[in-house]
Amino acid sequence: MSVTVRVPAKVNVQLAVGAARPDGFHDLANVFLAVSLYDEVTAAPADTLKVTCTGPDADKVPLDRTNLAARAAEVLAARSGLTPAVHLHIDKRIPVAGGMAGGSADGAAALLACDALWGLDTPREDLLALCAELGSDVPFSLVGGAALGTGRGEILTPVAAGAFHWVFAVADGGLSTPAVFREFDRLTTDTGVPAPQASPALLAALASGDPDALAATLANDLQPAALSLRPRLADTLAAGTDAGALAALVSGSGPTTAFLVRDAESAAKVAAALDASPTCRSTHVATSPAPGATVLRAG
Repeated sequence: MSVTVRVPAKVNVQLAVGAARPDGFHDLANVFLAVSLYDEVTAAPADTLKVTCTGPDADKVPLDRTNLAARAAEVLAARSGLTPAVHLHIDKRIPVAGGMAGGSADGAAALLACDALWGLDTPREDLLALCAELGSDVPFSLVGGAALGTGRGEILTPVAAGAFHWVFAVADGGLSTPAVFREFDRLTTDTGVPAPQASPALLAALASGDPDALAATLANDLQPAALSLRPRLADTLAAGTDAGALAALVSGSGPTTAFLVRDAESAAKVAAALDASPTCRSTHVATSPAPGATVLRAG
C-alpha cells in the first residue's frame, strides 16, 4: 500500500514583519495564498525511514532527517507510539529555497500521507498542532486556500479570495530564510519596526477578485532584505513588469519573484518574456487560490 498527497506552493500577498522577539522569531501579519504549483509526496511501508526525491531541483533537497517530510513522519510516529518505518518519495516541482514554502509543503504532505498510511485518523486540529511544531509555514500548507497567519505565521484565520493569475520566476540558487530575516533586522536597526497588521485594503482586494485592486496593495517587508542579498532580483522584477505584469514582488524570503497578471493570456506573455530574458532560470504559470494538502491516491 502507498498514499500520495498533493500539496501547493504559496505566495505571500502581504508579509508584514515585526521586530525580532526574544525567541528569535518575528511577529507577522502574513496573508498567504496557495497557488497551483504542486509537490507530491508518496508514503509507502519500509524497513526504516527513507527519503527520495525527483524533479528539477532534486539534487538540492536534503534526504536526511533535516528534511521536513522526514521530521513530519517522526513527530507523527512519536505521537502515536509507532516506529517511523516509511519510504517518503517527493516529486519536487516547487522551487527549493525559493520563498514558496516548498519544504513546509512537503512536511504537511508527509504528515497527511503517513496519517493515512498508518490508519491513524488524527483529528484535524491535532494535525495542525503538529504542523506548527514543524515550522511556521507548515500549517498553511495543510489548509491551503487563503489565510491570514499571525504569531510567527502559524496561527491561521481563513480569508476570502477571488481567482487570480500568476507567473513565478525561479532564480539561480536559493536564499536562506534565516539569512533574509537577519538582513531585515540589520536594515531596520535604526528605523523602528511597527507591530505588523494586515491591510484592510489588501484583504478587500483579495476578496473582490479584482487584479488591479490587488496589484495596488501587494506588499512584502522582506523584499528590501532579499534585494540587498540578491541585487539582481531587481532586474527580474523589472523584466516582468516591463512585459505587462500588473505588479511584481519577491515571494516570501525569495529569491523566487511573483508577478500578478490579468488573465491566462497575459500570464503566457509575461512568462515568455521572462524566459527569453537573462534574469531568471525558469518560470511557472499558476492560478490561485488552490486547495491545501490533498490525498490523491491510496491503495
